[in-house]
Amino acid sequence: MAKRFGGKYSPHGSPETANPPARSAYSGASVDPVGARANLMFLPAVVLLFVSLTQGALGMSLGLAGAGVLALAAWLLRGGLVAEAAWRGRKVARRPAVPRKILAATLAGLGTALAALSHDGNLIAAVLFGAAAGGLHLAAFGIDPLTSKGMEGIDTFQQDRVARVVDEAEAHMAAMNDALKRSGNLRVMTRMQQFQTVVRDLIRTVEEDPRDLTAARRYLGVYLLGARDASVKFADIYVRSQDTKACDDYLALLDDLERNFTDRTAKMMLDDHSDLTVEIEVLRDRLQREGVRLD
Repeated sequence: MAKRFGGKYSPHGSPETANPPARSAYSGASVDPVGARANLMFLPAVVLLFVSLTQGALGMSLGLAGAGVLALAAWLLRGGLVAEAAWRGRKVARRPAVPRKILAATLAGLGTALAALSHDGNLIAAVLFGAAAGGLHLAAFGIDPLTSKGMEGIDTFQQDRVARVVDEAEAHMAAMNDALKRSGNLRVMTRMQQFQTVVRDLIRTVEEDPRDLTAARRYLGVYLLGARDASVKFADIYVRSQDTKACDDYLALLDDLERNFTDRTAKMMLDDHSDLTVEIEVLRDRLQREGVRLD
């Protein structure tokens, strides 16, 4: 049957009322901060471990100790890179409590010095090798962020409250991911990543203005807890029966949750804009009372 042409720009059309297009499944995706360079830092520890087995008692002991120190340095480096990426990805962030990258460079130098001692026994040479290794490590990977950013004028007590709620929310989302991995349904796991991107938008909004915590606590606590329990139930059912209806119902639940989280974030941003407008008007009135014209 023919259908009359109409639309937003047609003579008798009506404005579009459809919902905005859904986000891409890869919206908000980021590159893993731990790249091949960081993973290769485990290689010297492995090589030193096997090479030391052919040394004498003293050489083997020093070599094994050096291998352990180098492995610890590589592990700390991975954590430091993750913490730095999280710091850079936020507008409001505290500096990392532990300078992992600096500690990794120090341990890399110490491990290199122990490796040199295990094969040469020359203390001066070992110190020089260690200093060079530590310096090259810092040159390659840099140092940790040593200052907080965006914290001016923010109540640290409120920020601590936000941090606890955010940690709880991240724990719920990690539990969801673990549950859905058991299901093996790639479509559902991809949809969950999209939903969690929206959740993190809300988290970033609260972190930037801790006054929004009261409005968002129910979403980041009760709603995510319910989503976690639903994810566990869905995974249990889907693993046993591969029930497509359960899959459709679960995806519909994620659609509803994402819509609610998006609306909550948009409302908080609108409230923040209203607060800014009020502050501007108050400042204008004060300046005008003091004889300053803003023409």
